[in-house]
Parts: sequence; structure tokens; C-alpha cells
Amino acid sequence: MFDIGATLVEAREKRKLSLADAQKELRIRERYLTALEAEEWDVLPGEAYTRAFLRSYAEFLGLDGTLYVDEYDERVAAHRDEPFVPDSLAREGRSRILFRTTAGVIAVAAVVAALVAFGSGGTTSASVQSAAAAATPQVVARPGAIAHLRRWAPPKRVVVPTARIRAVRGRSWFSVRVGGANGREVFRGFLDRGHSLSYSLKRNVWVRVGRPRVVTIRVGAHVVRGLPGDPANLLLTKTGAKRR
Repeated sequence: MFDIGATLVEAREKRKLSLADAQKELRIRERYLTALEAEEWDVLPGEAYTRAFLRSYAEFLGLDGTLYVDEYDERVAAHRDEPFVPDSLAREGRSRILFRTTAGVIAVAAVVAALVAFGSGGTTSASVQSAAAAATPQVVARPGAIAHLRRWAPPKRVVVPTARIRAVRGRSWFSVRVGGANGREVFRGFLDRGHSLSYSLKRNVWVRVGRPRVVTIRVGAHVVRGLPGDPANLLLTKTGAKRR
């Protein structure tokens, strides 16, 4: 795996060529050449054009065009149509929604039954009250128990920070794993501009970012500074982010 855009820029600068020079020779618009160098694939007019432009530009710069097309197919094109959430997670989400809906229906039915019982007469009401009283445990206070309760304090709640990843200046590809680089993958795909992902940092979160320069990452209330310009691996922990 290598950085397509960075190596194209390096090859062009070694030849002391401008983007205008390349446009004149190849008859490919400068904005498309810029998109190839920045790996802004959404700017390009489709997969077929992207491969053709990439091959022509690489060979114009004295590089192996086939190698660049293969790298694009493996790293970008193969993942473009993948969902934001794997099917397994989507099914889990639907199951949770179904459970919550069923629980809500049962709760509403219980409330309606209670209201009907209350309005049907004094005998039923008295029975309900008697049942409630029977179900309530009797607590006998011992000497000094109240003082003991006053001294007791609930344990302090431990706040676990959250990692928030947001695409702010463009689209980027991500792979997210819980626990580390070999952990369970919970997300693979593209994040469009304006969209975000959030993960609890009870465990470390490993992230592969395709275009770090177009995203922001927060750990709790703190913004992660110094993100690289090229694709990178990051390990997000409770205390911040580390390059991996």
C-alpha cells in the first residue's frame, strides 16, 4: 500500500512540471489532476474516468500506470459502495428497536389495565392496595441504622470519555476496530462531509483514516492536534491519540 496522491506530487515536482504543464500535454482538466494528487475521488467524473486519468497521469510522470490503478482499485474502489455500518451491526440495531417497541406496548397495556381497575369500583381498588401492601417488604430499623445511612455516600461515578470522529472538509474512508489493530472491526466505509462517528473509550479504539486532513477527532472535550496529511493509523485512548 502506498500514497497515490503524495507520490504523484513528488514525481511531478522532480520533473519541475506544473499542473498547467500536465494539463496541456494530457488534455485532462487541471481540477481533475489536482483531485488525483489530493485523492479527492468524488471530484472525478466516475470510476472509468478516474482509472483512465490515473493511468495516463502516472505514465506521463514516468511511473507504472497499472500499479497505480491496482492500488486505487484495492484501497478505494473496492470499498466505495460499502454501507456505513456492517450488516451484523444493522441487524443488531433492528433487534434493539423491536425489543424497545414490544416493551413499550406492554407498559402501555399495564397502565390501561390499572386505570380500568381503578374506575370499576371500591372492591377492586382495595384489592390492588392490599396486594401492593403485601408485596412491600417490612423494614425494622435497628438502633444506629439511621446514623449509619447518613454516613454512607454513593460511589463516585466514573465518566468515560467518548471519541468523536467527524468529516468536516470532505469525504474520507475509515476502518474502526475496538481494542486495537487486531480487535473487532465495528465500522468500514466512507464518511461523507458533515457525518460523524462516536465511540466510548472504555476500551481503546484503533482507527485507519484515509484522509486525515479533512476530519477532526475529539477525545472527550479535547481536539486531537497534529493529524498527518497522509493515510494513517491512530490509537484513541482515554488520554488522547497516538500514531500507530
